[in-house]
Amino acid sequence: MCPKVVMPKRGRKTAAQTQRESGKKFVALRKRHSAVESQINSLEHHGLNRCLDAGIEGYLRYVGYGVMSYNLHVIGRELLARQRTRRDLLPLAA
Repeated sequence: MCPKVVMPKRGRKTAAQTQRESGKKFVALRKRHSAVESQINSLEHHGLNRCLDAGIEGYLRYVGYGVMSYNLHVIGRELLARQRTRRDLLPLAA
């Protein structure tokens, strides 16, 4: 159950709707929603756009593979960043 809907109204808004949508809680929840959408897109990019396995076991396996793929991508990106930092700190060889 969603405690508060944070979808902004499209089109012309009344003064009450504008005030509600500019409140601190609404803005914070809307930003959090954007972050969730970004994470969903990332998981879809790493293989979770369609589940071709049948049954609950296949679905759970498919989700596990997608999450594992995303985590490996994040770990690899961090290792590459550390390697670049280490290379930048080394003195130039003459």
